[in-house]
Amino acid sequence: MKFDLSLADEFRITGIPMLRLYGWRPYCISLGRNQNESDIDVEHARRDGIDIVKRPTGGKAVLHAEELTYSVVMQTDGLSVRETYNRISSALVVGLRKLGAELDLSQSSADFQKLFRDPRAIPCFSTSAVFEVEHKGKKLVGSAQHRFGHTLLQHGSILTGGFHKRIVQYLNVDEAVREKTTADLESHTVTLGEILGFAADRKDLVAALKDGFSETFGAVFSGTSFPVRNDFEANTIREN
Repeated sequence: MKFDLSLADEFRITGIPMLRLYGWRPYCISLGRNQNESDIDVEHARRDGIDIVKRPTGGKAVLHAEELTYSVVMQTDGLSVRETYNRISSALVVGLRKLGAELDLSQSSADFQKLFRDPRAIPCFSTSAVFEVEHKGKKLVGSAQHRFGHTLLQHGSILTGGFHKRIVQYLNVDEAVREKTTADLESHTVTLGEILGFAADRKDLVAALKDGFSETFGAVFSGTSFPVRNDFEANTIREN
């Protein structure tokens, strides 16, 4: 998380947008910047070798395990949160469709002010926001954004396996809420493996996402970087 913050700091100096793709070792629960650690049974998580970290972006808790995480740092260009969310999600969809995934963007959003007080909504993947990546109404990618003036940082978790659902084991809730949250995650989330019917090779997944950002932002990769030829003029987005 500190590294992603450093990319935002670097962008404010260089003006170079960034795309970063990475995984987590050990597995980790990340909390949204406005979320309380008291939502999580920290000792239980640590006994199981799972770290706890606070994200600089918003949203709710995510158990980072069987997934590919992305982060994007770029200029807001006067666009709203929803508009930039839409553009980044569209790049993800373009890329993931190259693997054969049938995906769409959510067109509705939950009442997050109401849900923020609902213990069943502690996990990010229990609810969807508008323009999140879905397969037949089920959530594949959970994303969150924060802005530093005219700079935005957006994180997202692309589910490749089902380990994320085990987050219910670490919630500080009663058994009835735990059971309901488990049911919500079972019915509301889907993994890339379930969509494709096979486990996507990590290199193929990274390549597809690079293609999606290339096509959506009018960019061409060169090694680990590519120049953006429209919105960002001579700037680049890099994969690290």
